[in-house]
Amino acid sequence: MSPKDAPPPLPEPLRGEVADSHTHLDMQDATVEEALAKAASVGVTTVVQVGCDVKGSQWAAETAAAYENVHAAVALHPNEAPRIVLGDPDGWSRQGARVAGGDGALDDALTEIDRLAALPYVRGVGETGLDHFRTGPEGMAAQERSFRAHIEIAKRHGKALVIHDREAHADVLRVLEEEGAPERTVFHCYSGDAAMAEICARNGYFMSFAGNMTFKNAQPLRDALAVAPLELVLVETDAPFLTPAPYRGRPNAPYLIPVTVRAMAAVRGIEEDVLAAALAANTARAFDY
Repeated sequence: MSPKDAPPPLPEPLRGEVADSHTHLDMQDATVEEALAKAASVGVTTVVQVGCDVKGSQWAAETAAAYENVHAAVALHPNEAPRIVLGDPDGWSRQGARVAGGDGALDDALTEIDRLAALPYVRGVGETGLDHFRTGPEGMAAQERSFRAHIEIAKRHGKALVIHDREAHADVLRVLEEEGAPERTVFHCYSGDAAMAEICARNGYFMSFAGNMTFKNAQPLRDALAVAPLELVLVETDAPFLTPAPYRGRPNAPYLIPVTVRAMAAVRGIEEDVLAAALAANTARAFDY
């Protein structure tokens, strides 16, 4: 294993407990037990496991049912809905069945997400939203239709809405306004600027910051974090992606949350244990656990 592929070392433990508000344990090399134990050893005692398709959402729900400190969020990723509708064989067919495509296939997938969202250990509906970076014009209608359906599911079941917003800020905010956002709405891997953070704050939307806020070119994210109300701030890994500096490019995992927490505390100008306590309380409030 090259140094670039090696897992980063364990950071110094936090002085208080904190939660990883968005991770993908099913995409990481470690077992669930190993990942949770390693995270707990540095103070990360709770994780929200997020599904991106039907199979991943089913796995998230099953894992949350099996582990007390794992909570699930279930959804079709914004880029999954167009693949289902367009019949992409690399999309929903990963579950082992060929996909014919069309609105009927999307309806079937959304029906299963709806079923999973009703489960008590599923605390969120997401990640859903809009992605104008990876989905072209031909997939926009399916993506927006799926987003609106997820909003309705989240509201009907009283679950948090977890939003993936990539280069789609205005449209995401527009759809939320048109549909009426759930009581608890989380912008996962917050990617807006300070002006958007003020809009989110006025609407009571949670903003979850990931390891990319530590990157050299991420000053807009740090500016947003600086103005976001502390009671609406969360932290996440989005592991195995977005590993914080100085380990960018190496595998991410929940145990690296302390690196991001310390960088966030520096931006806010507060002690890390004060921030950690706020993050823990905010995550529990956002996901109602």
